[in-house]
Amino acid sequence: MTIKIKAQLSLMMFLEFFIWGGWFVTLGIYLPNSLGSTGSEIALAYSTQSWGAILAPFIIGLIADRYFNAERILGVLHLIGAALMYAMYQATDFSGFFPFLLAYMIMYMSTLALVNSVSFNQMKDPAKEFSFVRVFGTIGWITAGLLISFFNWDSQEGITEGFLRNTFLMASVSSAILGVFSFTLPKTPPTADKSQKIKLSDILGLDALALLKDRNFLIFFLASVFICIPLAFYYQHAGQFLGEIGVANPAGKMTIGQISEILFLLLLPFFFKRFGFKMTIVAAMLAWGLRYLMFAFGDTGELVFMLLTGIALHGVCYDFFFVSGQIYTDSKAGAKYKSAAQGLITLATYGVGMLIGFWIAGAITDTYVMDGGQHDWSTIWLYPSAFAFLVLLLFSILFKNEKIAYKS
Repeated sequence: MTIKIKAQLSLMMFLEFFIWGGWFVTLGIYLPNSLGSTGSEIALAYSTQSWGAILAPFIIGLIADRYFNAERILGVLHLIGAALMYAMYQATDFSGFFPFLLAYMIMYMSTLALVNSVSFNQMKDPAKEFSFVRVFGTIGWITAGLLISFFNWDSQEGITEGFLRNTFLMASVSSAILGVFSFTLPKTPPTADKSQKIKLSDILGLDALALLKDRNFLIFFLASVFICIPLAFYYQHAGQFLGEIGVANPAGKMTIGQISEILFLLLLPFFFKRFGFKMTIVAAMLAWGLRYLMFAFGDTGELVFMLLTGIALHGVCYDFFFVSGQIYTDSKAGAKYKSAAQGLITLATYGVGMLIGFWIAGAITDTYVMDGGQHDWSTIWLYPSAFAFLVLLLFSILFKNEKIAYKS
């Protein structure tokens, strides 16, 4: 891979996640303060990510893999996404905001697979080369959060004055830039045989259901679904929580989670080899439970370190569970089911698990609204904490140790 191509792919990844990080983190703050949305409406908004994850395989499997170059579809989707994001910027109520958000997330979740396809197509050894390119995505997410806080869009004044809506304008412009830039990316032609009959099982990865006959994989699969329920609380309400209790520049503070993601991704090979797959997953679940306890008992005074530590645990929560899970799934699937198995896990986590989680998080948050519209966050965060510890307990008991080869 030449330096030019590496630079192109890195910029592509930077913009891809700069766009997402530019509005997704502060959505939970924007909706109730600018559009007067309830917890249930916030849950509905965040659930568009899950619907996007469920429907994206149809776009990729039916179109991208068969008829058009991946970089061209990426460009078209981001140009359409720019228009949808601008419509969200102009929306004045939730009913006018939600349809554009739903359409946007169906398209955006499809682009996540496309940027990977474009990248892998240019790499001789993805295991060694992809991490360098992918880290620019995390840097893009961090940069977006820092810019929001730099311009004080997420400050109390910025929220009150309506400046937080500028995040959608920023994402719209960035999406348009990436849309145009995508047409300059290296050619990535379709890989599927057009004459081959399309099967729903191939698109959704259902052929990998045969792996569920393995007891350990079944337990891991169910744990993946259930652990995404407490995860949904973080994505949906962490930004809203920090803003509501008066933490300054919550978008900037939330980037601590992405910084830790880079750090623990580097530590993962050592931990995985030293302690094995089961203990790596257990550590991730334990971090999830501890994070929410810190949110429940931390404050903006002397205990603010608990809030920041809870955010910093994101690297353990995400890398140790999801990246390890991808390694485990790959080792169990074998050559025949590799792609199908990864698709099945994605459908189970970002699709089914988080869809259920967003709904539960919204219902619980609506239940604990105090006088004046403030939420009883100390009680709310105990729910995902308890659920994470329950999943941890069941997984620890039911999952039997097995050795998994890991090539870093």
